[in-house]
Amino acid sequence: MLFTNLGLHAEILRAVGEQGYTVPTPIQAQAIPHILAGRDLEALAQTGTGKTAAFVLPILQRLAYAGNPNTPRVVHTAPRVLVLVPTRELAAQVLESARVYGKHTGLRSLAVFGGVSVNPQTQALKRGIDILVATPGRLLDHLSQRNVDLSKIQTLVLDEADRMFDMGFIRDIRKIIERMPRERQNLMFSATFAPEVRELAHTVLKNPALVEVARRGTPAELVSQSVIKVDQSAKKDVLLHLFQAQGWHQVLVFCRTKHGADALSKKLDQAGIRSAALHGNKSQNARTRALADFKSGKLAALVATDIAARGLDIDSLPRVVNFELPNVPEDYVHRIGRTGRAGASGEALSLVSSEERIQLRDIERLIKLDLPSSVLPGFEPTHTHNVPRAAPHPSKKPSGGAPRRNSSGSGARSGPRTGGGGGSATSGAKPASHHSGQRHR
Repeated sequence: MLFTNLGLHAEILRAVGEQGYTVPTPIQAQAIPHILAGRDLEALAQTGTGKTAAFVLPILQRLAYAGNPNTPRVVHTAPRVLVLVPTRELAAQVLESARVYGKHTGLRSLAVFGGVSVNPQTQALKRGIDILVATPGRLLDHLSQRNVDLSKIQTLVLDEADRMFDMGFIRDIRKIIERMPRERQNLMFSATFAPEVRELAHTVLKNPALVEVARRGTPAELVSQSVIKVDQSAKKDVLLHLFQAQGWHQVLVFCRTKHGADALSKKLDQAGIRSAALHGNKSQNARTRALADFKSGKLAALVATDIAARGLDIDSLPRVVNFELPNVPEDYVHRIGRTGRAGASGEALSLVSSEERIQLRDIERLIKLDLPSSVLPGFEPTHTHNVPRAAPHPSKKPSGGAPRRNSSGSGARSGPRTGGGGGSATSGAKPASHHSGQRHR
């Protein structure tokens, strides 16, 4: 299957080719034909599978080349496509995809989100756009000020619907939907189909096609996953040791709280490891600058809360470290999905204290995998990690991560996805006392 087999217009294929892509990912190959046909779509796809392009490409096609492909495009003032996303970072990512793949179409795209001045967004809305990417809160602000008209919306995309539920956006989403025409195409993308997501799908989608490329809780492919057991009080010292002993240079570190992220980033900086914190209390300019410095290699570490678990587009990110495990097991999947993207390999390492043994058990139940655990010499935990063990998985996979897929050898690049490249899968820690076959928690 090639992009040329999907019925996309030559100018869109030209833009895709300019990015070096020839082979669609599974979500793209399955979703694009349904969207081009005008069907509603319910898509289950984990992060890093190329889902953004899966809806951006056919939307561009339907907007720019509906009917006669050679008919000149009509300039519209009100947006015809609305993409709702949970975070500013994801909004920026979707906007970039729309602009990159729509560069030869003449379509205009805009992202509106909080944390920045509303005035430039207002002016751009008044000039007219075709595709509007928005976070729910800022879009409601524009609606209340009558800066935007949603009466011409032809396609609604709910991207990362499960995350929007987690962040409490469901009431905002319903208010926004009330402002749109009833007759429209609806596309819903989610990494998990929790009951509340299913309920929304039943009320919004009409006879949708179902596309599923990853079952619930599937961790990103090509990601090697492991655990180091350590006392909570020793975690900062363990992390510093790993950075210094292993020569880590680009690591995304996850903390549970904003305060914890700030404190850890300060600790790393004091040790000579350049880092920045990324969380909701940071201004948009600070978040954009931190992400840009991290991508360019100016920072060795980006310490983030779960706001960064989705929507971050970082090429060839070799490593994710869970300094603290998330309270919601699904968030673990989203976190480690920042690495191992677009066919690249990566590593996900979790520092787990005895206080987190229940969270670890719940994560392993979700991903149906017993994560290999070890102890770092010199940092042996003093507290027990014992916890009642879950029933054996009926089809237990070998520890060490998902199996690697064999390359087709064709030389064709599959995509487009968010991220990619050739990240290293070499283990960041080579601890002794590796426990295989036993569980010591």
